Parts: sequence; structure tokens; C-alpha cells
Amino acid sequence: MEEKKAKGVGLATNRFLTFYLEEEVYGVNIFDVKEIIAMMKTTPVPKTPPFIKGVMNLRGNIIPVVDMRVKFDMPEVEPQMYTAIVIITIEGKNIGFIVDKVEEVVNVENENISPPPEFGASVDTKFIKNMAKQKNKVVMILDLVALFGEEELSLVQNLNKTLSDKG
Repeated sequence: MEEKKAKGVGLATNRFLTFYLEEEVYGVNIFDVKEIIAMMKTTPVPKTPPFIKGVMNLRGNIIPVVDMRVKFDMPEVEPQMYTAIVIITIEGKNIGFIVDKVEEVVNVENENISPPPEFGASVDTKFIKNMAKQKNKVVMILDLVALFGEEELSLVQNLNKTLSDKG
């Protein structure tokens, strides 16, 4: 009955970048995050859904930018001092996500991760992959592919290709 464990052995750790939208804390797998940049001007693209703020030129790469507040049906706000764009790679394509404030990278043991609660058919939570207990808060871990659905994700991912082809 020896319970000794070497430090870190036996406890798998997951790493997430956490960020705020209003007062809620969300997280994405750190391996999906390419970089975090300060808010910058985007170029609007006509006939795109309201959550697509436009595209930006990041070191010669055209990257579509999504306003996560709009995507989550939250009120739009003007960028503040801590507003940031998190560049995330989804299925091999880079997409920028505007968030209110980037918090930190957290390590979460498997035992502190649980599936999202069931709210019934009337509440859509398919975009929440897991819930992570972290200190005195709960972090909603996002499933970015499920958040968009195939059609929306394809639209966002193809924006940079379409604009590059026209140039």
C-alpha cells in the first residue's frame, strides 16, 4: 500500500490559455495557440456574418478575425486597454479571436476536468469541451471546431484564401 508518487508522475496535466469575455473565464488548449497580440485594426469584409470583424495583415499573412463577444451573443464593446487578439490554429488555419483580456496559462490535472453540465435540448453547450476547476473559479474549455460548425469554420478559414487570390 505504498502511495508515494514521484513529483508529477501519475497526474496528467493539461495546459490552457485562459481569457475573459465579460466576467466569464474561458480556456483553449495551449497547443492550439500560435500567439497573442495587442488589438489592431482589421479590414471589414462585405457579406460576412456579424461575428467576423474582418481580416488583418500579420507579417504578410491575411488572418480572419472573429469577435468572440459577438459570437457568444454578448454586447459589442469598444476595445479597451486589455483587449487582445489570440491567434489560434484550427485545422491548420490561423484565426484571430478578439477577447476582453488574456488571463494566464494554467496547468489543470485530469482530476479537475469534467464534462460540461447537461442543460437539456434548449441550451446549446456543444462548444464547451470541458469544465476545469481552477483555484476559486471554473474555466469553460472551448471546442473551437464545434463552436463554429463546419459551414462557419469553412467560411472563416477560406476568407484568407479568397482575399489572397484576389490580390
